[in-house]
Amino acid sequence: MLKINQAIIVEGKYDKIKLSSVVDAVIIVTDGFRIFRDNEKLELIRYYARRTGIIILTDSDSAGRKIRGYIKGAVNDGKIINVYIPDIFGKEKRKEKPSAEGKLGVEGIDKDILTESFRKSGIHSEVSTRKKDITKYTLYELGLSGGKDSKQLRENLQKKLGLPSLMSTGSLIEVLNTMMTSQELSEYVKNSGGTE
Repeated sequence: MLKINQAIIVEGKYDKIKLSSVVDAVIIVTDGFRIFRDNEKLELIRYYARRTGIIILTDSDSAGRKIRGYIKGAVNDGKIINVYIPDIFGKEKRKEKPSAEGKLGVEGIDKDILTESFRKSGIHSEVSTRKKDITKYTLYELGLSGGKDSKQLRENLQKKLGLPSLMSTGSLIEVLNTMMTSQELSEYVKNSGGTE
């Protein structure tokens, strides 16, 4: 599995599943055109654009182009890399019929072609050795989940780490796993006087 430092933006959950079998990276799903009104997700994308840079990998159809254009216009600060998949006509296995334009989306593209698409865009990767071990239980153990003041403690932690304030617990876990291990998180919380 290849480690990519930038966050990768894809359209749907099946794209994310496919890509997860090829790369170790933060993968953010736009849920298609829902990104146009999802301020929390857009703020997360902006955060990654500033911190690590983002890679936009949408389908090669007109909907994919609209989503790509919207994200590029909404991210004013940070680095954006565009990765394009080739026009390959066909139908994804899970679908009954091809898309309106008849092209395969990210989920239908062969792993080798996906890897080559990254290479052509100048994305260099390395072998991943770090284990993602921050879970909901980790947050619970640290008082960041399941307690009376957990939400406020999470928001305090997010502020200290320079993260967007509008993040779901799942998004926070995904981001923390790119930043540190569970042991490092525990030490950070302890050494910074908790999350007060």
